[in-house]
This record gives sequence, structure tokens and C-alpha cells, in this order.
Amino acid sequence: MLFANNKTKAAHLATGEQAEQHAEKHLLKHGLKLVCRNFRCKHGELDLIMTDQQALVIIEVRYRKTDRFGSATESITPTKQARIIAATQTYLMANKINPPLRFDVVALSGDGRLEWVKNAF
Repeated sequence: MLFANNKTKAAHLATGEQAEQHAEKHLLKHGLKLVCRNFRCKHGELDLIMTDQQALVIIEVRYRKTDRFGSATESITPTKQARIIAATQTYLMANKINPPLRFDVVALSGDGRLEWVKNAF
């Protein structure tokens, strides 16, 4: 993919974007509705923000080519969880909302496996 400055997107960013698109399609098929993609703030980024009935669902998408150094799910450390929670608080305050909340993880592996963990943390 080329941008206006004629630079090609780094391979790992393109792979991450494809993983997020794959996860989004999967979740849409299961009845979730998209609210926002890639919300960024000083605390970090929220990959997907969706609704599942009345709940606002914050979805962290992780991709690992192999499980050699740990699975995609295992890569979400307590530090990463804290950043996601802080970014979520920023999102909620910016939008002046306080809905029921859930944190999910969609883990994708290089062999095509997709694991959706509801209420991951």
C-alpha cells in the first residue's frame, strides 16, 4: 500500500492491520457492532471498540506468526492490560459515557487459527 509520501507501510504494520481486519470481520459475523477502530491517546491504542448488546467491548488484537516465544494471548502482559485500561478510561471520558464494559482478546496465529477470548481481563 502506498501513501501520499510514496513510502511503503512497514511489513509488521501491514500484518497488524490485516489481523485487525480479520478479527473485525469475525466479530461482525458474531453480532458485534463496530464503534471505533484504532483509538489513540497518550496511554496507547485501542485496536477495536465494538458493542455486544448493551456492553461496550474493547478488543485487543494480537498476531503471532508462531508460538515459539509464547502465544498471542500470552503476549498481553499486566503492563499492556494497564495501558488498555487507561486508554479505555480516556475514551470513556472523552465520549462522556459509562456503559457496561468488557475486555476481549482476539488472538491470531500464522497457521490461521483465531481464538476469541471474552472477558480476557
